[in-house]
Amino acid sequence: MPIKLPIYMDYHATTPVDPRVVEAMLPYFTTEFGNAASRNHPFGWGAEEAVEKARKQIADLIGGNAKEIVFTSGATESDNLAIKGAAEMYREKGDHIITAVTEHKAVIDTCKRLEKAGCRVTYLSVEKDGRLKLDALRAAITDKTILITIMAANNEIGVLQPIAEIGAVAKEKGVLFHTDAVQIAGKLPFNVNELKVDMASLSAHKMYGPKGVGALYVRRRNPRVLLSPIIDGGGHERGMRSGTLNVPGIVGFGKAAELCKQEMAAEGERLRGLRDYLNEKLHTQLDELYVNGSMEHRLPHNLNISFAYVEGESLLMGINDVAVSSGSACTSASLEPSYVLKALGAGDDLAHSSIRFGLGRWSTKEERGRSVHDGVADGGTLTDGLLQQSNRSLREPAQRRIAAEGGSERRHRPGWRA
Repeated sequence: MPIKLPIYMDYHATTPVDPRVVEAMLPYFTTEFGNAASRNHPFGWGAEEAVEKARKQIADLIGGNAKEIVFTSGATESDNLAIKGAAEMYREKGDHIITAVTEHKAVIDTCKRLEKAGCRVTYLSVEKDGRLKLDALRAAITDKTILITIMAANNEIGVLQPIAEIGAVAKEKGVLFHTDAVQIAGKLPFNVNELKVDMASLSAHKMYGPKGVGALYVRRRNPRVLLSPIIDGGGHERGMRSGTLNVPGIVGFGKAAELCKQEMAAEGERLRGLRDYLNEKLHTQLDELYVNGSMEHRLPHNLNISFAYVEGESLLMGINDVAVSSGSACTSASLEPSYVLKALGAGDDLAHSSIRFGLGRWSTKEERGRSVHDGVADGGTLTDGLLQQSNRSLREPAQRRIAAEGGSERRHRPGWRA
């Protein structure tokens, strides 16, 4: 049976909502429609009960307490609340924040805004494998440092930062530690207490839940983290985030977190196998491919590859039967090469020619239930289709360039600095 096209391989950008999540949400659009803040009748009580159940489901996924979960509209708002809220609350203690050059724009742009307001921000560089050096982090900490914000897993290259070690350094120095945990939560074990994380940003739509709902984990003890709100009006979420709660979305978020906790280990192992198979086959049948970032410290469902001698957008058009991305969905409108790959040392040409493959829960199944992995075993359907399109994309631009230059193709490895 042929695989249904296009094949979705952009699970870092968003995930389809799991049907079990949809089923859990549906009553809260119709019969169970109460406002969770309505304390005087059963409609409100029912909504509040559903919200608190979801709060516990999300806390259980990350090893926290339900009272430490603050609901938001998504991870961008969670990042803003963590960073701006801490900067405002602890401004008398210090004005220095430490982050990394490869962070999500929700963190980088928030830090840039705070710089305009008078804060000092250190942007740590990373090694060629995408990971930062702990010695550099230690050296950057001053007596005015109030916050370290480093993402757990990168949204473009899937590289895992040494979060446990960063948490230990932050704890030792008495500095708050926030992590954008959007890409890791529900994909790999992530325990806020074991990792000594004080705040963690989460998003439902990256773990097979609905869009428009997220959360911020805020530690309540050892230390108790206090934040100034960035949205006022009603004092919801213990005063940290005002606004009527999105009950259907929160219910879906909770169910998605519960499913991830139950299925994460088996799902991660299956996706790692498919990712490694794809990587091996691409490297076997194509030349001049370069994996971006560490393969050892990496999300199991991520593969980011640069294809030398071909423009990324041309490659994307050439494999239009496969839904992939040339970078973060939050920056895909930009014509600039990936700032994440540039930070790893890639030149503009390789940074422009990178493709992010993101596998997920349905990467191994068609709608009728047949496994895509079985299709690969039978005839290499997934990768062969991708390779055929990739070969054409690689060949045609090279032929046009050779014809224009009136000579043979130059064989050098472009773009990387020593």
